[in-house]
Amino acid sequence: MEYVYAALLLHKLGKEVNEENVKKVVAATGEDVDESKVKSLTASLKGVDIAKELENASLAASAPAGGSAEGKAEESKGKEGAEKKEEKKEEKKEAAADGLGALFG
Repeated sequence: MEYVYAALLLHKLGKEVNEENVKKVVAATGEDVDESKVKSLTASLKGVDIAKELENASLAASAPAGGSAEGKAEESKGKEGAEKKEEKKEEKKEAAADGLGALFG
């Protein structure tokens, strides 16, 4: 993951994302540089417009999750939680009423 971060940092600074620069960034963090990972990353990024890809990624991340199964599961959990809260409130009222009855009973 640090190699991807190095590429993003280089891009942000306007530097060329190449093997030499990625190696320098990773080495500056104190990590051992894995040559194969550097070569793989730089090869996979050749011809890629990083700015455009970042823009697409942020648009996808901000899109609403309309009818996802996760969203519906969270919604049902919310309903169950509200029902449990109501039950607890009723139990507390009953317990309070029982306590007052003992005082004046």
